[in-house]
Amino acid sequence: MDSIIKSLLLLLTTTTSAAIFVSALVLVLLTFLSINNHRPWKISSPVPPSSSAAVVRRILLGTMGWPFIGETLDFISCGYTDHPQSFMDKRRLLYGKVFKSHLFGSPTIVSTDAEVSRFVLQSDANSFVPSYPKSLTELMGESSILRINGSLHRRIHGLIGSFFKSPYLKAQITSEMRKLLLQSMATWNEDSPIYIQDETKHIAFQVLVKALIGLDPGEEMEYLRIQFQKFIAGLMSLPVKLPGTQLHRSLQAKKKMLNLVLKIIQNKKITNINVSQDSTDVVDVLLNDKSEKLTDELIADNMVDLMIPGEDSVPLLMTLAIKYLSDCPKALHQLKEENLELKKRKEDLGDPLNWDDYLSLRFTQSVITETLRMGNIIMGVIRKALKDVEIKGYLIPKGWCVLTHFRSVHLDENHHDSPHNFNPWRWQNKDMINGGSSSSFTPFGGGLRLCPGLDLARLEASIFLHHFVTDFRWIAEEDTIINFPTVRMKNRMAVWVKRENQVSECDD
Repeated sequence: MDSIIKSLLLLLTTTTSAAIFVSALVLVLLTFLSINNHRPWKISSPVPPSSSAAVVRRILLGTMGWPFIGETLDFISCGYTDHPQSFMDKRRLLYGKVFKSHLFGSPTIVSTDAEVSRFVLQSDANSFVPSYPKSLTELMGESSILRINGSLHRRIHGLIGSFFKSPYLKAQITSEMRKLLLQSMATWNEDSPIYIQDETKHIAFQVLVKALIGLDPGEEMEYLRIQFQKFIAGLMSLPVKLPGTQLHRSLQAKKKMLNLVLKIIQNKKITNINVSQDSTDVVDVLLNDKSEKLTDELIADNMVDLMIPGEDSVPLLMTLAIKYLSDCPKALHQLKEENLELKKRKEDLGDPLNWDDYLSLRFTQSVITETLRMGNIIMGVIRKALKDVEIKGYLIPKGWCVLTHFRSVHLDENHHDSPHNFNPWRWQNKDMINGGSSSSFTPFGGGLRLCPGLDLARLEASIFLHHFVTDFRWIAEEDTIINFPTVRMKNRMAVWVKRENQVSECDD
């Protein structure tokens, strides 16, 4: 579920300097409009007055930066450079792997330590809860799976996670992704550039919406996509709901989306689908649950929030893989050979590729894993301490936030040799599909909020890479990776394609 968090930031289209200025203005206003009543500038150390001098604890070093905005401007400005890690690297050298700061309106403990971050991620809701900007919480609502905790969160997360692992959904996603991908590829023109970032977003959104609410491509899908774009535009906006503001427009768009999803839920009830034996989407699964807490409104609200990965996380995984492969001919050659061998074997048998076939591509999975490590589509997650918590001798006071910074761990040479080099061979003898994470590799988060769709993300990326490398040769235009507020390609990853002479695999 942490994979959704990263996607909740609006893509900025201004120049770097203008974006930083606007971000500064937003941060100042957010501070004054925030419901947060703490006064962090009275705090000189994250050790509460009640702590005993006899208790030996590590002293958390760091600085709180400027009043109100803290160190957020430094954090943002580094994100727009070619070295987004420089903010963390500089402070890690000065203060150690765990240090204090003030980011996005809150006193914050920043963890670039793998063990500390894993402890925070694995902790239950009695110790840490998710923390988000106010505009984001306004749009998600009180019942969002991203905000709720305890038994209800565990119930919803468990139901969705189990369904995402079901044989039925595996077959559906495989077939739907392949069909939409081949339809899209059939329209590609060799005389004009193909924008990989746009193509993958269009496909992944439809695949996810189909899995969530059972909606097929058509007028309602297009209506939902348009409203969704308006909805996500307000996820990082001023928390002002007056008519004419971005937050107000986004709330109105979400209301329209909710009305459509509620209509689909009501139609499912009227048609009296036997969801207990044939759950075809996530809505069916939740409707089949007997809990009175799972109201139609709660289900609809969460379906909208769960659409966010289809807009950002999964498409960026595919896009970045093409970027890294374009820059590494050796890896591209080995991946292409592996996929061509599988394609020929399945054609000789007369069978279409299934879920297991795609995930059996060992080097392809290594490429995906290395893309997740280097790309850091999820930069990190923020948790808020509900009580004083001690981790490895560090005391995190109640009310403080903890930023578990995944990028720092993924690019730490103590965990990964030559961390800035794209090297999928480093994963060849490791099983990252089953389990998918360790203390030094957490692309999908961890603990109770581990993304339930991690296997689906790998599957969609595997299908895309298989058909792209076996059906096309390409030349990529020069492009750069933007790391703030979300990871994306500056020019949408344009490639010029040429179809291979081989006959493309027909859709089943």
